[in-house]
Amino acid sequence: MTNKKEYERIKKEVLKLFEKAHIILREDEKEKLEIVDGGLENIDKLGLQIVTYVNRDRYCAKELALLPNQTCPEHRHPPYEGDKLGKEETFRCRYGKVYLFVEGEKNEWHVQPPNKYFTASHEIILNPGDQYTIPPNMLHWFKAGEDGAVISEFSSHSDDAFDIFTDPNFKRV
Repeated sequence: MTNKKEYERIKKEVLKLFEKAHIILREDEKEKLEIVDGGLENIDKLGLQIVTYVNRDRYCAKELALLPNQTCPEHRHPPYEGDKLGKEETFRCRYGKVYLFVEGEKNEWHVQPPNKYFTASHEIILNPGDQYTIPPNMLHWFKAGEDGAVISEFSSHSDDAFDIFTDPNFKRV
């Protein structure tokens, strides 16, 4: 994130999305809102906003927010020391429309990826109340519709430092 003014603009937009999704956040959770641009400094197009409720050895719960038409870059959650499988995650759409892409047979797409670093080609559309479980180590990426989106994520333990992104320029710290 380039500067405090930009951070505050994104934070304000994201908190409005959580309101629309009827997600109530405590003040300390709002303060811990993570804005992930991966060092690309193109947050309106590529990135993700995250509130982590809990992240323990066996489970994790988060809220993910995407700005209108924002895309979370393609990545996978590989096995790492202490985790024999890699992170498994279930996405449940709470607000907006989510275009989720996973490995598998290519089907008809309703949105396009923002650049060449997107290879997962099986599109799954999630509307509010829909959910999908992504197996460990599977390439995936997702994009919000024109109204933005809020996704509840339920997963095994999350260690973002081990995520592998297809775009070598995207750095998750």
